[in-house]
Amino acid sequence: MAGDGDKTLAKAAGIPEAVFVEDVDSFMQKPQNESAEVVLKRLEEQHQKYKFMEMNLLQKKRRLRGQIPDIRTTLDIVKHLQSKQGSEDELKTQFLLSDQVYAKASILPTKKVCLWLGANVMLEYELSDAEALLSKNLKAATESQTQVDLDLDFLRDQYTTTEVNMARVYNFDVKRRQAAGKLSS
Repeated sequence: MAGDGDKTLAKAAGIPEAVFVEDVDSFMQKPQNESAEVVLKRLEEQHQKYKFMEMNLLQKKRRLRGQIPDIRTTLDIVKHLQSKQGSEDELKTQFLLSDQVYAKASILPTKKVCLWLGANVMLEYELSDAEALLSKNLKAATESQTQVDLDLDFLRDQYTTTEVNMARVYNFDVKRRQAAGKLSS
């Protein structure tokens, strides 16, 4: 059991764990739970936080889904340039200028390549250094995507637990009101 908790905390990456309300009666007796409305409001706020975290994680997942194929393609190109390094033949290719607009290019055998690093920064690398950097970036992006998937699974469990807690507190309040109505009759 202790090992499972460690895995959950490792997966959670800053996502607070929602505690399942087993006994609603004793839960509602706690001093901070003065009324069902207050508890429902607090649970709704927690639910909204989980939804916001989910939105951010989904955005990160979409970004990584686009980034990983680009890194793989660039890595393949660098490996291809390495394989042509001893050759005298030009490499003929087409490259994308903008949507549906390509230009033809002839690339002489080279020992260096320029890589976009982001934020309008481009640096020149030796082919072996470029391959190492791209391999490292691909590994990091793949690991990040795996972690995002784990975080999303954990997050879904948390907001499902919160939704169940909200339903249980609401049902408790309905029963309490019905019982109060029968007593006053």
